[in-house]
Amino acid sequence: MPTVVLALGLVLCVEGLVFALVPSRLEDLLRLLAEIPVDTRRLMGLAALASGVALVWLAKVIGA
Repeated sequence: MPTVVLALGLVLCVEGLVFALVPSRLEDLLRLLAEIPVDTRRLMGLAALASGVALVWLAKVIGA
């Protein structure tokens, strides 16, 4: 459970930085994402999910 809390905290930090530092660029990015086909966005999400799980697993294995 501590790993999940740590991961969520890190995600919130990164998201907060994006909203705080470049909010107008975020709007541009959302417009660009809307133009990408749904199936491609789904694959991008699955790739991000798999990468995140792999990174958390790797951090746990090396003792971080």
